[in-house]
Amino acid sequence: MSDNNDAVVVGVDYGTLSGRAVVVRVSDGAELGSAVHAYTHGVVDDTLPGTGEKLPPDWALQVPSDYVDVLRSAVPQALTEAGVDPQNVIGIATDFTACTMVPTLADGTPLNELPQFAGRKHAYVKLWKHHAAQPHADRINTLAAERGEPWLPRYGGLISSEWEFAKGLQLLEEDPELYAATERWVEAADWIVWQLCGSYVRNACTAGYKGIRQDGGYPSREFLAALNPEFAGFVEDKLDQPIGQLGDRAGGLTAQAAAWTGLPEGIAVAVGNVDAHVTAPAAQAVEPGQMVAIMGTSTCHVMNGDVLREVPGMCGVVDGGIIAGLQGYEAGQSGVGDIFGWFVDSSVPASYAAAAAQRNQSVHEYLTELAAAQRVGEHGLIALDWHSGNRSVLVDHELSGVVVGQTLATRPEDVYRALIEATAFGTRTIIETFNASGVPVTELIIAGGLLKNRLIMQIYADVTGLPLSVIGSEQGPALGSAIHAAVAAGAYPDVRAAAASMGNVERGVYQPDPDDAKAYDALYAEYVTLHDHFGRGGNDVMHRLRAIKRAAVAR
Repeated sequence: MSDNNDAVVVGVDYGTLSGRAVVVRVSDGAELGSAVHAYTHGVVDDTLPGTGEKLPPDWALQVPSDYVDVLRSAVPQALTEAGVDPQNVIGIATDFTACTMVPTLADGTPLNELPQFAGRKHAYVKLWKHHAAQPHADRINTLAAERGEPWLPRYGGLISSEWEFAKGLQLLEEDPELYAATERWVEAADWIVWQLCGSYVRNACTAGYKGIRQDGGYPSREFLAALNPEFAGFVEDKLDQPIGQLGDRAGGLTAQAAAWTGLPEGIAVAVGNVDAHVTAPAAQAVEPGQMVAIMGTSTCHVMNGDVLREVPGMCGVVDGGIIAGLQGYEAGQSGVGDIFGWFVDSSVPASYAAAAAQRNQSVHEYLTELAAAQRVGEHGLIALDWHSGNRSVLVDHELSGVVVGQTLATRPEDVYRALIEATAFGTRTIIETFNASGVPVTELIIAGGLLKNRLIMQIYADVTGLPLSVIGSEQGPALGSAIHAAVAAGAYPDVRAAAASMGNVERGVYQPDPDDAKAYDALYAEYVTLHDHFGRGGNDVMHRLRAIKRAAVAR
């Protein structure tokens, strides 16, 4: 490691609604300063900026200039708060939501910034939770299964509508002119690095998990042509690019990016990464069996393994996808915090908001307090956590939420607790699937904003039967990016070594309560019954309702 104890790095985490920067000391991982910048346009899921065009169901877009504004705002603010000399910064690294795609020209210019395309919805960033490409994902999955494509089992047998190929096929078939104008189909994780160092390097993480890159290659030209003849050249024309390994240096900070950030020109810019995967080193989860659940608007589950296994419904397994030399596994839940937020925004009476305000609490805090007073099963409810579809293990974004057992006596806190429990049951489903597939989960480590809610944490421990460790940082992804920045700058030989010095975790903070765990076993059995009934072909009503909705909107 470098002898310079004054050396610091900057990690920038790009989330769904904002970007946050943290300044971290290289020697011990101390977080010296941080700042957050909310995206001006947020999530564009209602109307298109400028034109006011109404977006169809399941669309979720963003504006790429919002990402650059994070560099202009959050990074200088974090430096000021840290009180460090910018000349002591030796590297910067970023992480991003995924799969978030930017259509660009060959020089990286986003198509929405061209006057002729500013009013076209397909010219904008397709955010990770853009699920309107589900029919295209279905076709990819069906064809891959029919052809016995060897890459399909590496993704649990199904690829997601969130990923690069499904979204690319949707672009082609819904706006072929704009598809033709798209010279590069770029992960936002790589686009922001491109803006920082002037070099377009595809990171191994998103390429492997979201870009169907396995064993050094992508789906064949023949396979793509069978989907649509015009799609045959998608990889070589728009996607393929040199691959950068995690922790590698992508380039040096350009003069323009130095002016944006206030950082020294030429410092190391690390290869991009994904918000979930970059968090594992920050939580010192670098050994097999340590599953990290990054819990926020959604939850992503990542874990290293020393064996290669095919896990049904996983998001993917990638060699070196998290830590070099190990197989990186990913699964996830499309909606968690989003579900709780939706319920509070749409289904809680004004009297609860007034009571919360009187107690100087948020509505979430008030509902949590009421729900925590209940015994397991007291509310008489069971819910399915599919309000944003199902990412794992069913991989079907046409699925939707369900609450069973409501009566005229059901109160908001009952439903709130049932929704929390449903998300915990979803995590247990993922863990049990990994265990059954020969990839044992031995520890569950929680990161993300929801770890602050003690009720949620205890419910997750009781439902999964596992002790819960918690990351020691409120900025897990940004700290993880900072760790990679230190490696890219040469301060540590590899990510594992940097994590040992700069990572932070508190182990076994929440322990399962044996009586509550047993009670949850009975509720989980009911969850599994509903899960399989609606999710495995027992009843197709959710898909039929989606079709009816689309037809109604189209009229």
